[in-house]
Amino acid sequence: MTLRRYLQLDVFADRPGAGNPLGVVLNADGLDTAAMQAFAAWTNLSETIFLLPPVEGADYRVRIFTPRQELAFAGHPSVGAAWAAIDAGLASPRDGALIQDCAAGLLPVRVAGSGARALVSVRAPRAQRIEIASLGEPEAIEAALAVVSAPLPLGARAPTLWDNGARWWVLELTDAAAVRALQPDLPAIATLTRACAAVGLAVYAPAEAPDHQLAVRAFCPADNIPEDPVTGSVNAAIGAQLAADGGFPGGATRYVASQGRELGRDGRVEVALDEQGEIWIGGRVQAVIRGRADW
Repeated sequence: MTLRRYLQLDVFADRPGAGNPLGVVLNADGLDTAAMQAFAAWTNLSETIFLLPPVEGADYRVRIFTPRQELAFAGHPSVGAAWAAIDAGLASPRDGALIQDCAAGLLPVRVAGSGARALVSVRAPRAQRIEIASLGEPEAIEAALAVVSAPLPLGARAPTLWDNGARWWVLELTDAAAVRALQPDLPAIATLTRACAAVGLAVYAPAEAPDHQLAVRAFCPADNIPEDPVTGSVNAAIGAQLAADGGFPGGATRYVASQGRELGRDGRVEVALDEQGEIWIGGRVQAVIRGRADW
């Protein structure tokens, strides 16, 4: 029997019960891929991460799993991994900086403050816009996209598939009210995402609110996650689309997105564009469960 330290965190959360839950296995040495995938399926959280000894040049190593598959990158697991590594004494920031090793490569991390008030930000892998014509069976993908998008009040930007270590459909809607009121066709979304190996589909729109500038929702029915509470990789992909197609709201270099309100977990993601054109996503983390896992 091997007891492993286990945390459950709420990420992009200013209080327990907000944001997106994340399972964290701290000492994952000796677990193979099948065991990690099985544990992630058992937790049935949108993501579960496994912390491992780092390679040279990194402060910690993380592997990221949904209940169905391993991801090269995901936002709330990366923010949560940095916080957990610091909290457990596995890593110490140098001048507020860390390097994360994950399947997407070595990623810079910034940490401002400490504990539950710490703001942890990670530079997302550069997002690539995926052309449907480059994928297998593009006609079937186009047809599946039409089924999903036809009933929606789409905004000015066309639906686009992005890959930043996780592959997401990103759809702009006309306004925040349309995002909040959306009743998604989950079977149709599952068909679309399976057809192009995407994690899910996200919708967003500008919001006129004092504490956020975008309203976002994300759906992952093929991973048995009908709606993901708060999604870092989605917000990074949306940031990449905005940066490529006219810039952030109000011409700023940063904004705050609200996601998860419809699930009672209204989280906040801070999205920033640096001078090199890279997207950073950040938020706060709350520890909810500290225990041991026998797996």
